[in-house]
Amino acid sequence: GSIPGQGTDENKTNKTPCHHKTDIPVLQEGTESLEQHLGLEALMSSGRVDNLAVVMGLHPDYFTSFWRLHYLLLHTDGPLANSWRHYIAIMAAARHQCSYLVGSHMAEFLQTGGDPEWLLGLHRAPEKLRKLSEINKLLAHRPWLITKEHIQALLKTGEHSWSLAELIQALVLLTHCHSLASFVFGCGILPEGDPEGSPAPQAPSPPSEQSTPPSRDSLNHSGGFEAARDVEALMERMRQLQESLLRDEGASREEMESRFELEKSESLLVTPSADILEPSANPDMLCFVEDPTFGYEDFTRRGTQAPPTFRAQDYTWEDHGYSLIQRLYPEGGQLLDEKFQAAYSLTYNTIAMHSGVDTSMLRRAIWNYIHCVFGIRYDDYDYGEVNQLLERNLKVYIKTVACYPEKTTRRMYNHFWRHFRHSEKVRLVGEEQDGSPDPGIQPASLHVSCISRQALYHDCPLGSPFTHL
Repeated sequence: GSIPGQGTDENKTNKTPCHHKTDIPVLQEGTESLEQHLGLEALMSSGRVDNLAVVMGLHPDYFTSFWRLHYLLLHTDGPLANSWRHYIAIMAAARHQCSYLVGSHMAEFLQTGGDPEWLLGLHRAPEKLRKLSEINKLLAHRPWLITKEHIQALLKTGEHSWSLAELIQALVLLTHCHSLASFVFGCGILPEGDPEGSPAPQAPSPPSEQSTPPSRDSLNHSGGFEAARDVEALMERMRQLQESLLRDEGASREEMESRFELEKSESLLVTPSADILEPSANPDMLCFVEDPTFGYEDFTRRGTQAPPTFRAQDYTWEDHGYSLIQRLYPEGGQLLDEKFQAAYSLTYNTIAMHSGVDTSMLRRAIWNYIHCVFGIRYDDYDYGEVNQLLERNLKVYIKTVACYPEKTTRRMYNHFWRHFRHSEKVRLVGEEQDGSPDPGIQPASLHVSCISRQALYHDCPLGSPFTHL
């Protein structure tokens, strides 16, 4: 639908959320050659590089793929008006209380002609946008609860219905912003000009090849001898596991299934310390959220019947998600795939002070642990490797960033991988964000696919006449 003009009421346009103060400092890297290295006209047109770009720019190849998708979702031609996209981004970021993103998209919303009345709260936005609230809530916190009925309700013919093309773009944008909020909190990124933020960053020299870790990113020497010993112990466990695989001493299928269930159950005990205070709800963000107390709940709860485990092989990005999004949103599907691949293949073959290391086993353990806490299982993976390779402090950090990123603290950041480079920790958050297709995209695109097939083969009406098939 058309969107009213921006308006001029200063009391309304000055509504900016108070910024959440994270305990993790913006990394001391910089921007001098970042724009030149990336060669992205869209980035340079803003005339500045924000703190998010500075941190993500530690890994320029990944940042390039991220920015291309981000720009496509928010700024190029598509089914949704630009101001609507920024409002959807506000709704997504507000679910995780991410004031960095909420504030940024509020400004962009007004600049693209959005009605300032909508910034007074979700209740002032059109009914069509408000209908996204339920699926936004589920995608952000408990994606396994999404059913085909949630998709059908949005596509049902009526005055405020969504076309399939619009909904695909909205779902991708919601999951993109949910995972971006995790990156912001996981790296402790503060808003530009924040008085509690870091000093003006110094410029790094972005790596010219994937085989070289970012320069001017020195080793983190916290933890002293004990931390260095932890690195050596991790290297030894990786070596032993590799030798075991070479001797074909893998576990049976039944044993691997049992180890997954054990890891899934043990993930219940991996929670932030009890002394960590719940983030105080910001009223300037709560106005964009319905059911604010709804949050992540462990996929397997003791004493209750758990939903069935989602087998990753039953529905994959390569075989199902990519083809669906590529058909309905071709540019988005291609750039999503490039970003996933960039994150998954991102390695400099280094671990702390060691170089020339095959890190694939460690990266796979991280990837599969993230999916485990969302109830997703890979039949061909031995989850015994997770406990051998991921220390408890790392599990706490991973689960916090993935499931309730607003609870991330500097203490969590400092207490895992104490001898690793900051860029290695940033790479970890990138893997959490995109090491494989977002767990939220999978069930959502599965149900959109079901509705799509019904429409194609049974001539079911799919909302507005602007559906692109």
